[in-house]
Amino acid sequence: MNLNSLLTRADIWRGRDTSPQTTPHLSTGHPALDERLGGGWPVGALTEILVDQKGIGELRLLTPALAHLSRAYWQAWIAPPHIPYAPALAAAGIDLQRLVWIRTCGDDQTLWSLEQSLRSGVCGAVLGWPGRADNRALRRLQLAAEHGEASGFLFRPRQEAHQPSPAAVRLELELEHDTRGLTVHILKRRGGWAGQPVVLSAA
Repeated sequence: MNLNSLLTRADIWRGRDTSPQTTPHLSTGHPALDERLGGGWPVGALTEILVDQKGIGELRLLTPALAHLSRAYWQAWIAPPHIPYAPALAAAGIDLQRLVWIRTCGDDQTLWSLEQSLRSGVCGAVLGWPGRADNRALRRLQLAAEHGEASGFLFRPRQEAHQPSPAAVRLELELEHDTRGLTVHILKRRGGWAGQPVVLSAA
């Protein structure tokens, strides 16, 4: 396979490629983050959110977009580490009538559920907490998101930052202990370099 063939593949990320992108985006609800991501969360693609520990406020990143999507689309939450707290989700504007919570037994079932939900064409967003996901599994999920035109969000350990991934966006989150805010390090995004980290307040 020659270089030109490689560069035309959709699963090859070119860090210096700053050409205009045609991939649709969904606003994150955080203007500074939208700017760094080139418009917001990619639609029809995966976003990886890498954290040291669960519960540092990672869902806060997504609630504005999830609330917007829930007006017209279903969303699936697959194998979350804790039972979703319905009153808080409703207070954030998420329509609980359009939210499906899926419990799974093991990594294989989690990955299967993620793939089917992303590919279904009825989910605007799919959130997943896969315990194990190699590059092959992630590629299947990326293709499923493209097919179903869904925004997929995978919450994974921060140590996975050193592993390759076909995800369109990879974020690394760091808790600011003094303010309880989040620092968002953008490790990868389509369309070029992300620049400086984004700091989101706890409010």
